[in-house]
Amino acid sequence: MSPDAIFQYANGLALVGWVFLLASPFVPRLADAVAAYGIPLLFAAVYSGLVLAFWTSAEGGFDSLANVAALFQTPEMLLAGWLHYLAFDLFVGGWIVRSARDANVPFWMVVPCLAATFLFGPAGFLAFVAIRQARSGMASAASAA
Repeated sequence: MSPDAIFQYANGLALVGWVFLLASPFVPRLADAVAAYGIPLLFAAVYSGLVLAFWTSAEGGFDSLANVAALFQTPEMLLAGWLHYLAFDLFVGGWIVRSARDANVPFWMVVPCLAATFLFGPAGFLAFVAIRQARSGMASAASAA
């Protein structure tokens, strides 16, 4: 299968995972199984296969920004990098949903964090942690009063 075809399938599958996360209040166990673990594990397996198959033939490395750019000049390694992002962002989205559920964060507050994680990864994670911490602080203050 070509890198372009894998890219297209992976993007579609990632979107399915994000839809499951958005549906998690209705199907929490299924969302956890599919979006938080199943799809990221599949991406991790394809990523690992690409790295094992193409790492030695790729130019570049991780010791400088120029070498990272050179590494991603190989389509298969660029695809591996993309799968890395898809897997980890979706995994973090799953963690956000589970963590919000455990901390009783209303889902309407989680949705913008999921959107930010989908689009901007670490920024969505940061937003959620800030919301969770603020709510935890408010709960602590309320119980102390």
